[in-house]
Formats: sequence, C-alpha cells, structure tokens
Amino acid sequence: MLRRVVHGCAWMFATSCAGPQSALAPAGRDAHAIAVLLAWMAGGSLLIWLGVMGAAVYATRAERTRERATAKRFIVLGGVVLPTGTLTVLLIFGLSMMPDLLAAGPAGAPRVAVSAERYWWRLTYDTPHGPVETANELRLPVGQRTTLRLTSPDVVHSFWVPSLAGKVDTIPGRETHLAIEPTRLGTFRGTCAEYCGGAHAQMAFTVVVQRPEEHAAWIAAQARAAEPPQVAVARRGAEVFASHGCGACHTVRGTGADGTVGPDLTHVGGRRRVAGILPNDVDGFARFVRDPEAVKPEAEMPGFALLSDDELTALAHYLDALE
Repeated sequence: MLRRVVHGCAWMFATSCAGPQSALAPAGRDAHAIAVLLAWMAGGSLLIWLGVMGAAVYATRAERTRERATAKRFIVLGGVVLPTGTLTVLLIFGLSMMPDLLAAGPAGAPRVAVSAERYWWRLTYDTPHGPVETANELRLPVGQRTTLRLTSPDVVHSFWVPSLAGKVDTIPGRETHLAIEPTRLGTFRGTCAEYCGGAHAQMAFTVVVQRPEEHAAWIAAQARAAEPPQVAVARRGAEVFASHGCGACHTVRGTGADGTVGPDLTHVGGRRRVAGILPNDVDGFARFVRDPEAVKPEAEMPGFALLSDDELTALAHYLDALE
C-alpha cells in the first residue's frame, strides 16, 4: 500500500513539471524568471522551516537552566533573525526582477489588444494591413517581445499562459498590460485564472509560437477576406448562416456579415479549437452551434436546436471551410 502511495505521489509531481500549461516548463523569458524566483523562494522557505523547527525542538528538550538560556538565543536566531533576514533577501531579489517583467516591447514590436469576454477571448492584432481580429487563439513570433493590452467589457477575468509569462487581471473600465517573449517554438495553453462565471473552467485559449517569417505570413493570410465556399454543402451552409441572422453577431469579411457582438469568423476553420476547447472539425462546430450552453455554461450565444440536421451539417461544413 505504501509503495502505491509513493508511486502515485511521484507520478503526480513528475507529470506536473511538463506539458503545455506548466509553469515548471518555462518557454518564455518571463516564465523562466518566475521559475527562478520560485526556486529561490522554495529554498528560502526550506531554510526558514529548518531554522524554526530546529529552535522548537531544541527548546522543548532543554531542561537545565543553562540549556534554557542557550535555547532562548537559538529561538531568537532561528525564529526571528533567520526568517527576517531570509525574507528580506527574497523581497529584494523579487523586487529587482520587476522592471524586466513589466517592460513592454520595443517600438515596432508586435502588439495585440486582448478583450476577455464571457467566455472567450477577442484578439486584435496591430498589423501593417490594419487591425486583424481573431478569437481564442494567440499567435506570437519566437524571440520577439509582444505587448498585450488587456481589457474586459463585463467582469474581472485574468489572462494567464503559465509556460510563457505571469498572469494579469483584465478589469472593466481599465486597461492593463502584459509583455510576452517566447524563447522556443510550440503550442501552449492559456486560461482565465479569475473566477468569472459558469464557464470559467472552459474559458481556455491556445498560444502558438511561430518563427517570425511564419508569423508574418499568418498575419497576412488573416488580413484577407474569406474565400467563397467551393463545395455544394458549404454553399448551402453559407445560405443557412445568412438566413438565420448569424451575421448580426459575427463578422465574415468578404460577405454581408458584419456583426461585432461575437467572435470574428472570417478564418474560424483554420483555428486549432472551436470555442477554445472543442476539436476544430465539422462535428465540433455542429455541437457548439446546436447547444453552446452545453459546452460553456451561461454562454451568451443562443442555441440553434431549431435547425434541421441537414441545415446544421451544412452550416458546420461552411464554418469548417472558412480557413
């Protein structure tokens, strides 16, 4: 039994040190600095614990008067001087890191406006082609410091990509900032770290770190209007999209759909996930459109259970073709 417990604990700690959402596997300059600070704080905590416990053990076992006098000195050193000195060093060390962690990107560096909305992320890139809007997927160039401008139109959320940087709250009526500088390529998971409602746990997003030339090509592709559907079922889906008023909430550039309430769907078929959490395929689109609240509780998008199976399938094919 003891062996199983030990193996279980070892497996838990080992698996928590890696993965696309692990703060212990830093892939960004800021995340690496935070990991270093964590190591120093853990070491300082261990030092304080050893000092305090040593003083307590010595004091409880001291019996003679002379030993009690020594114990008092031990308590002062291990219970007061050591913790105060260690915490002071850690405080100075942590504060010295803040200027670098708060530094924005240089002039000309990528900039993205992030709006945290229940329960998805609106991302607007400042590009040479003009503003380019996507949802639930942030793309960053490796080795470049990108500045994020964070806002929220509804409640307090918190933007956090543990593998890349620290977390910052998005506060209604205010603009906060966070800079991210990835140091290696890969796909990472971001999340909302502040309880915001029923779908808080499903308010996830993907971060893709690319080579600078790949990122520039992706931005250029995102700036283009949507291509007209090429297959019959997708063309039928475009008709369903228009006839059921989807364009009142969503934009598909190159069509008459120009709504701004919901995510921009111009290139939604090329994203990694539907609504940030479902597989990006026909089944994923159909599942979310039919009943969004089953996927994200309290989602503000209404369900479209009124659609026939044929209409729903056609609409899902249309969305999947918007790459």
